[in-house]
Amino acid sequence: MSDDAQPLPDCLTPGLYLVATPIGNLGDITLRAVDILSRCDGVACEDTRITGKLLKHLGLSKPMWRYDDHSEQRDRRRLVDSMRNRAVALVSDAGTPMISDPGFRLVNDCRLEGIPVTSIPGACAAVVGLTLSGLPNDRFLFAGFLPAKEKARRETLQELAATDATLVFYETGPRLLKSLKALGEVMPERELAVARELTKLHEECRRGMSDGLMAYYDANPPKGEIVLLVGPPQEQVPSDADADAMLRTALETMKTSQAAAHVSKATGLDRKTLYARAMAMKSE
Repeated sequence: MSDDAQPLPDCLTPGLYLVATPIGNLGDITLRAVDILSRCDGVACEDTRITGKLLKHLGLSKPMWRYDDHSEQRDRRRLVDSMRNRAVALVSDAGTPMISDPGFRLVNDCRLEGIPVTSIPGACAAVVGLTLSGLPNDRFLFAGFLPAKEKARRETLQELAATDATLVFYETGPRLLKSLKALGEVMPERELAVARELTKLHEECRRGMSDGLMAYYDANPPKGEIVLLVGPPQEQVPSDADADAMLRTALETMKTSQAAAHVSKATGLDRKTLYARAMAMKSE
């Protein structure tokens, strides 16, 4: 990573390239990712052994520099300085860099220094799990890994319980049962999905409630990396008493038809039924 070499005409423009790698099936690497890895000056990665296997599979040989959660600031500084005249590809062990890895610090430093940053999209376990699960995906929240300690895990789930969206977590096999148990206690009415071994030979995605999934995975201890998904809260239909209370309040300031329309819009209940009920209230 010396500073004196100049890029060749067919080399990449100096800077940082965020390259998504396969999450299991090596066939999922993109043509653009292969092109960037073949022309970059070096690869920053979480584990040189894992990335080395990928490069070997692609028929490439590149300098590799370890960059992970344990890297010190001086290591990051050295990488950033090298990018002034070097093209450096950043990869995670699997999937898209910046998703639950330390890459965001490197990206922020590059932006502060005016060094170009380019993202090469590809596989992402969170998105694969979400699409495979069939849970609502018009709104979702990726929440990373749940805390390892029980109290912190419960507090995190309680904070997220009111979120009107599908929740997406990363989890490990040894911790799955604890997370399923916590979800059953904090969000007992929510449907769950466990997606594992994604894009691999034994890929599976199981949906159900907490108790059923706990029973299955207690009998069949899971291996591999896991995407744990939590469906959004179910809409609750107001009771007759709640609807009547809303109608009475609306009738204090609105005409009968207006009150029925107002409550119908707020609750989703049938307007004609509400109108008949409001008329009955006025005659009482």
